[in-house]
Amino acid sequence: MKIGVLALQGAVAEHIHLLQQAGADAVAVKRVEQLDELDGLVLPGGESTAIGKLMKKYGFDVALQEFSAQKKPLFGTCAGLIILAGEIEGQDWTHLGLMDMKVARNAFGRQRESFEFDLPIPGVAEDFRAVFIRAPLIREVGDDVDILARYKDEIVAARQGHLLCASFHPELTDDSRMHAYFLEIVKEYRSQTAVGTI
Repeated sequence: MKIGVLALQGAVAEHIHLLQQAGADAVAVKRVEQLDELDGLVLPGGESTAIGKLMKKYGFDVALQEFSAQKKPLFGTCAGLIILAGEIEGQDWTHLGLMDMKVARNAFGRQRESFEFDLPIPGVAEDFRAVFIRAPLIREVGDDVDILARYKDEIVAARQGHLLCASFHPELTDDSRMHAYFLEIVKEYRSQTAVGTI
């Protein structure tokens, strides 16, 4: 499997390392043309507004909507979660608008309010060490969205078909289980595409 990490801003090398650890051929993606070679793509953490502007500047906004329309899996972490969201609290614009959810930016406060917590995530781990840094929260989800994890009753990870997102930074640990879970989604959709069921 060839998995890309959008390399406009954020923790690109860390995601590549864990994807490789989970068994993928992982590459940094800086050009739209690279998307054609990929089975899936990670949207890393960083500054969501800056990433959104750079995506538009380099044509990734339209290209990633087409990528998703082909049922190629996307995994957004922290800012990447915001990029995937259909609605952003207090803002009348969306980034990719792919996941049926409403999110709040920086819901956990500023950098100094950063923290770590062991989360149970079904299908991933009973004790996944989640690193929250200026993290967003998922306020609401649509009927087709599966909630994967909560922190103090707040939604911090979710999946909608081929789309996966997390408020936290799995790439800032040595634990590749979240990335391995994403690779299972990629395999699932790649096999469905091969037999023509999607």
